Amino acid sequence: MPLARTQARWPDYKRCVQAISDWTCALGLPAVLASSDVALMACRGARYHHDGAQYGGAAFCNLFLSEDRGLDLHFPSTGHRIPLTRGTAVIFDTGQPHGVIQRGSGSFSVADFAPDQDCIQIFLTWELPIEDAHIGQALNMVFDIARSTSPQLDEEQVWLNGAPAAVCPETGRWYQVD
Repeated sequence: MPLARTQARWPDYKRCVQAISDWTCALGLPAVLASSDVALMACRGARYHHDGAQYGGAAFCNLFLSEDRGLDLHFPSTGHRIPLTRGTAVIFDTGQPHGVIQRGSGSFSVADFAPDQDCIQIFLTWELPIEDAHIGQALNMVFDIARSTSPQLDEEQVWLNGAPAAVCPETGRWYQVD
């Protein structure tokens, strides 16, 4: 269902937005949602990936709306695992590898998300501008910009040890792209 129709038909939509707004304000991020677009999203698990190339200028703020399905939002580089339950809210750097995996699993496997299993997660998401000093500070983000090559690039990129990098979809580990 499109977001506009969802907003009109979902009586708790405004309450969810107010709750996440109150939470972000309590974190010292005043009014960051007011200038950010919201989207209604769904996933059926998620292979490990990063969104830095497409959303490098943003942090994600997600509010999970589904009941506990035994899934975790996993950040393998830091070891953080966040159980996805109704009302869970997270803000994170889009350049950090992350995936939605079975609780207790150490990797992503398509077999864990068989079509007959109820493992869909519904969530609201906001793209928060990392230029906002409050967001960069809250996430302790530091940008390492290769000034010699950045003017020549047509798009945002993530590099590791001097070469373009990608994330292994099963393990979440970085590797250099040849």
